[in-house]
Amino acid sequence: MRTMFEQEISKYDLLAKQYLEKVAAPMGDLEYRKHSEILFSCHSCGIEGSSFSVDDTRALFEQGLGYYPVGKTLLECQEMADHFKAYEWMHNHLDHPFDVELMKTLNRLVTEGTLSYRVPGAVPGEFTTVDMAAGDTVFGDHDKLIAQVPNLMESTARAIAEGNIHPMVLSARFHGFYEYLHPFRDGNGRTGRLLSNFILLQHGLPELIIRKEDRNQYIAALKAKRTEGTDEHLVAFFFNAAIKQMQDELNQKKNGSKPMLFF
Repeated sequence: MRTMFEQEISKYDLLAKQYLEKVAAPMGDLEYRKHSEILFSCHSCGIEGSSFSVDDTRALFEQGLGYYPVGKTLLECQEMADHFKAYEWMHNHLDHPFDVELMKTLNRLVTEGTLSYRVPGAVPGEFTTVDMAAGDTVFGDHDKLIAQVPNLMESTARAIAEGNIHPMVLSARFHGFYEYLHPFRDGNGRTGRLLSNFILLQHGLPELIIRKEDRNQYIAALKAKRTEGTDEHLVAFFFNAAIKQMQDELNQKKNGSKPMLFF
């Protein structure tokens, strides 16, 4: 895998170093984390259908559920507030083992305030008791898929500890396997993107924000895991999305720092 993505790895590593030095570090930990939390939450929920803009997300972040944007549902507001909780818990527990408990905790936090409305009787953070479908994808026997979850978490934890796979490759490969298993009644996408970023954060790398505008490419890359049995498309998508994200923000920083001609 490393040989296959050598060019992407080299470009990513160089940009990540520049990004952390020129964008993240000058903001300071608190401001950079707020910036990332708002963008990540907006786009991760947006992939699942949320109509929140970045400005809506920022207002909710700053004002809490006292903010009620015109044209948005209470369910959307609660979903975003839950995502903030899951995101913040993850950042405060980066020393947590990469295990089933971590997965269940993040899913519980992501779905705590909305699952009872979407799936009455379902329990946040507990595995599905029925077979799952999403869009035009029908997943396999839920008992057989859930039985594979501990092995996925254990093998990923070993790979993190061994350090032989580039973190972005590992993050993408984990994500493909996780979404293939689709173990929860709701929140699988949001939980999976948090877990993939947990891997990157443990390695001191910038978070990957998959933008809602790239949803179709993202879904197509995930489907290739099922239809072609390969995660090459997803790994390539992860690298391309990360490189574009970092380059865009580096360019914004550069252009915003140019001297201006006043009156």
